Amino acid sequence: MATSSFPFPNLCAPSTASDTKSKLRKPFSLPTGNENQTPEASQNQAPKSKGSSQLKRWSRARAIRSGRRLDRSVNRTDETASAPHAVAPSKELWPALSGERSEEEEDDDGESTAGKAIYMVSDGTGWTAEHSVNAALGQFEHCLVDRGCAVNTHLFSGIDDMERFVEIIKQAAQEGALLLYTLADPTMAEAAKHACDLWGVPSADILGPTTEAIAAHLGVSPSGIPRGAPGRQFPLNKEYFKRIEAIEFTIKQDDGAMPQNIIRADIVLVGVSRTGKTPLSIYLSQKGYKVANVPIVIGVHLPKTLFEIDQHKIIGLTINPVVLQTIRRARAKSLGFSSEMRSNYSDMGHVRQELEFAGKIFAQNPVWPVIEVTGKAIEETAAVVVRIFHDRSQKCSMPRISKRY
Repeated sequence: MATSSFPFPNLCAPSTASDTKSKLRKPFSLPTGNENQTPEASQNQAPKSKGSSQLKRWSRARAIRSGRRLDRSVNRTDETASAPHAVAPSKELWPALSGERSEEEEDDDGESTAGKAIYMVSDGTGWTAEHSVNAALGQFEHCLVDRGCAVNTHLFSGIDDMERFVEIIKQAAQEGALLLYTLADPTMAEAAKHACDLWGVPSADILGPTTEAIAAHLGVSPSGIPRGAPGRQFPLNKEYFKRIEAIEFTIKQDDGAMPQNIIRADIVLVGVSRTGKTPLSIYLSQKGYKVANVPIVIGVHLPKTLFEIDQHKIIGLTINPVVLQTIRRARAKSLGFSSEMRSNYSDMGHVRQELEFAGKIFAQNPVWPVIEVTGKAIEETAAVVVRIFHDRSQKCSMPRISKRY
């Protein structure tokens, strides 16, 4: 097969550390491994990987999601000596994807039941790729819940050169995976697209179209530098120090502590125990909001300062009693509560009584919006809180919202 020329790096030729950074800038030929052999033929000659067991895939994939970079040095010498024009991923290089399945872990027809694989590749932390894919998968809950269309996602972060990217592409080709990527460098993104086409891997660029649209709108070319890349400067500006101050304030005001400082809060969350006040507060503080949260407990008066501050800062949280009981039972068990304490904390009668008590307080304070957090992720609840905050602060023009969410 004739070699086609593209202005991106040699995807299969081994390289040294000294020329890794310069590879993306040099035009060269798209590799074929063997001039008389197609990638499909080369792939067919490789032993078929059976994949790993479900448990191994889950635990090993978590290791990669934690941010561990792929080890390019493993078995590199042996691979280079045995196959100078091809880089085959070793088991050590693929902790999330390697391993043998036992016979009892396979179906009678020999096919894996682990679900279809989706690879997410990023030259940064992978946050954008992971959240974009999770948002898209939310459109398929009707299929995923009953495992009608099981999916396994694998995140590869810090992939900043094409040598490692092509190894992922090859493994995706073997597993029949969909490959989604976020790459800041447009040259590398174009190289990734051609490499996926070469190996027959379905792929999509998550970041590229949005970046191109913004560049066209602003009339400015993007930098092409990943966030968090070495040498990229993040100025310690006013917004940075505002976030740090908000986080410190929120931690000190957790669970009704230091009620005299509530007046300094931007947002005050009120609700019974285990409605997600603390994680929601911390999440909002990372966006620069000073948040205080106050628990509602039967027999305990709410702090006087709560009713002296601007009531438009206060937001109530409520939850379905069955869900709350489940959460409290798990919490009581993890803390080693005695049977008597468990009954007082997670008994359905007590749970309903607390929620009714909180409902009466909310009814007595009609200015407080009440958010139903059942089934909502922290990010979803936070979005509602931020919308309420900006709407009431008149910092943005958007329609008024209802009192109950």
